[in-house]
Amino acid sequence: MIDLRTSKIVMVLDASWYMPVENRDPWEEYQVAHIPGALFFDIDGIVDRTTDLPHMLPSEEAFAAAVSALHIKNQDKVIVYDGKGFFSAPRVWWMFRVFGHNKVWVLDGGLPQWRASGFDLGSASPDDAVLKSKTATKAVERVYNGEQTNTITFKTEFQPHLFWTLEKVSHNVAAKNYQQVDARSKGRFDGVAPEPREGVRSGHIPGSKCVPFPEMFDGAPRLLSADELRQKFQQAGISLDHPIVVSCGSGVTACILALGLYRIGKHDVPVYDGSWTEWEAQSDSDYPKATTTAS
Repeated sequence: MIDLRTSKIVMVLDASWYMPVENRDPWEEYQVAHIPGALFFDIDGIVDRTTDLPHMLPSEEAFAAAVSALHIKNQDKVIVYDGKGFFSAPRVWWMFRVFGHNKVWVLDGGLPQWRASGFDLGSASPDDAVLKSKTATKAVERVYNGEQTNTITFKTEFQPHLFWTLEKVSHNVAAKNYQQVDARSKGRFDGVAPEPREGVRSGHIPGSKCVPFPEMFDGAPRLLSADELRQKFQQAGISLDHPIVVSCGSGVTACILALGLYRIGKHDVPVYDGSWTEWEAQSDSDYPKATTTAS
């Protein structure tokens, strides 16, 4: 058991991120209240700068530069949390795993559970922490601009089996080798509730099944037990004996499903990074959309 209040052997990251419609600023909230010693990991800054899609996975070089700017090394243990409890932290957990760093965990219940437990909060960020967080985002920008970056202290080892592209998903729609599981709400999945991003239709990738991400945790919020998680997936008609790929709106909450599946022993579940935002933007003739409950 790692005690984050006293341990000096881990790097703690605040990976808070919120949907645009929530009008919340995670950077400002981090500076008001965070776990002492935590650094801010900017999901919208440590991204692929060659696409207009939101918070897509950066290149290996860019991720290494950003993580090095945060002074994280390959031997470090990384604990990730967010301001909602279970929302965006699993995305950063997945990012580290995609780049070969398996010594990474999500803090169960995140900042809400930390508060509820009565632990101390940092209410002002030291200049060093602010500088590291801003330098990490700047390092990504410099990589994509072809400029010299900070000294690289973190070595990546890309794990392609955890990262799916539009082309892989399109092939799977026909081949059906993987079960496609969507983390969005049932209304968005069925096409009867609007998407939170303007101009994006609701619906789903043909053949998908829906397991809304809040079903992965209780009201605390804390991740359900392995047995409870198995039941959730099985009730949705998903076979845990066959391969699964997960998606959502833009690649964030899909990682919550990946984390839940990891808890029950499925450690090789890929995330479709572009998710519905990318799929919906393609031509309907080449990338069909469904607006009824998946069969």
